Amino acid sequence: MTTDAVLRFIAHELTRRGPLSPALVKHEEERAKSVQSRVADAITGFAGSMTFVYVHLVWFAFWILLPVEKYPFGLLTMIVSLEAIFLSTFVMISQNRADARRQVFADNQYTMIQEEQKQNVELIEQGKRIEALTKSVLELTQEVRASLGKSGPS
Repeated sequence: MTTDAVLRFIAHELTRRGPLSPALVKHEEERAKSVQSRVADAITGFAGSMTFVYVHLVWFAFWILLPVEKYPFGLLTMIVSLEAIFLSTFVMISQNRADARRQVFADNQYTMIQEEQKQNVELIEQGKRIEALTKSVLELTQEVRASLGKSGPS
């Protein structure tokens, strides 16, 4: 599976859940550069699909209906047990990947919140400066009116 194919698959999965975060897109692009990640994504993508279920239904039906081995199907049991071990590993890999994605998103949100807090402090300071200037203008206006009132025509 190529990097572009993995990115298309991941983009589809992310877009169906909501808008894409640029931080998540960058994280997935970095992740898609690794061959191991692409293989794990391909396997978990297949193992989590209905195609996987259908393949197993056909496989089990052929195994049981064709005389591959006799009941109690010891080889089939061993194969399915090994498959279960590997699939559980891929489930954990998928969970780790989801955790990493959530962490990237949380880190990005934390950075944005810090920037917003900084902007809020700057806006409060600017508001205080505007208030002080407004008070100064009011005081000067009152002084001008008072001085005009005293030196007005008598």
